[in-house]
Amino acid sequence: MDLTKRRTSRVLLMDGDDRLLLLCGRDPRRPGARWWFTVGGAVEEDEDYLQAAVREVWEETALRLPVRRLSPVVWTRQAIFSVDGQAFDQYEEYRLARVTADEVREMNVRTEEARYGHRWWSTAELATTEETVRPKKMASLLPDVPTAVDLGRPPVHLGNFNEDTDPE
Repeated sequence: MDLTKRRTSRVLLMDGDDRLLLLCGRDPRRPGARWWFTVGGAVEEDEDYLQAAVREVWEETALRLPVRRLSPVVWTRQAIFSVDGQAFDQYEEYRLARVTADEVREMNVRTEEARYGHRWWSTAELATTEETVRPKKMASLLPDVPTAVDLGRPPVHLGNFNEDTDPE
């Protein structure tokens, strides 16, 4: 299977209770294949990573988030995976964006990718879930993000993964 190269901009949308919004996806060709993932998606030809992040937040949550609300990159990751018969080699950049209670109430998660659900997850829930969450080890990674942003730490490369073959 040929790998499609893809650049993505992902957003860690966190509310005032430090909960993270995750969307749920499934692979229609693999019964039972289900995973939770952050808001975000592909960087289009005429965009940079920040523009893609803002557009994806709008498309997936109906929240108009100005670029200035996005943190610098906190994580990067390279992932190979397949879904619906297509294989991808995907580079990902992750940024933090805090949202207010009013913004959470105004959100309308309406994306094709999240047709199987969405929810706000606490770190404790992420640490104890049996569900598949991407990136892996989210519960141990997430608590350090706000501090890393405040201190201006450089991004952490989470690694290179093959989601189809690497063990959880």
